[in-house]
Amino acid sequence: MKLLKQEAAELTDRALEELLPSVETVPASIHGAMRHSTFAGGKRLRPLLAYQAAAIFAGAVPKGIERLGAALEMLHTYSLIHDDLPALDNDDLRRGKPTCHVVFGEAIAILAGDALQTRAFEVLAGLDSPPEATVQIIGLVANAVGTVEGMIGGQVLDIESEHQKPTPELVQAIHRAKTGALIRVSVVAGGVYAGAKLEDVARLTLFGCKAGLAFQIVDDVLDMTVDSAQLGKTAGKDQATEKATWPAVFGIEQSERDAARLIEEAFAALEPYGSRADGLKAVARYLVERKN
Repeated sequence: MKLLKQEAAELTDRALEELLPSVETVPASIHGAMRHSTFAGGKRLRPLLAYQAAAIFAGAVPKGIERLGAALEMLHTYSLIHDDLPALDNDDLRRGKPTCHVVFGEAIAILAGDALQTRAFEVLAGLDSPPEATVQIIGLVANAVGTVEGMIGGQVLDIESEHQKPTPELVQAIHRAKTGALIRVSVVAGGVYAGAKLEDVARLTLFGCKAGLAFQIVDDVLDMTVDSAQLGKTAGKDQATEKATWPAVFGIEQSERDAARLIEEAFAALEPYGSRADGLKAVARYLVERKN
């Protein structure tokens, strides 16, 4: 069963609305900051990947998986809040709106990111899945946001590589960790939630690695080819800070070809599932065809 992008976003938003403390809950400032960034208009792609991966094995989007989607979105939002801080990428615009630290100050923004990460793991611990699957999901997600080939490690490599001549190996390492890891684990966690076995996890991991890298390559290209209004964040920052990006190494045309090739390779990993994987494939194709 395919779940349309808008339907998935609404499912995730309802869960987030329920799971995040209200702006009236003390201390109100932190909850306002968490909600400001969480409900700033994200595409909810990581939850959608989880839902479509789960549908391969469950035949439909399984009951309760929106809590997994919400947790993944909390983790993604936490990373964006911290990424935008003056000490990191120093950006004032995210999803077309002022970033968290611009509205609430740096201290609250840092704590809002921390709080979203903490709440995400609290939600994961209460998932409506068998205990073994829940523990596996928590371990997979923790690894994906960590320092060894995970999101935080990728951010460190990204910071330390600024103003250095990028190499293919460095760019691939940054992309697979900083952005790709959370995309990969969204796919795998969705499958595990729905009962994916060991061989399924291997296939989903390969798919997620390929799709995650393609996503970030497209992101790099958009940063160079689209204006800030369409992009929803400050365009041209990668070039301005001399970041290690795919186009910086391979050029725009080769980058576009590489992203298309990676998606085809990702699709090949799903061949054993036939038409059951059509929904997941559709999301992956959107990842490389989007314009913002």
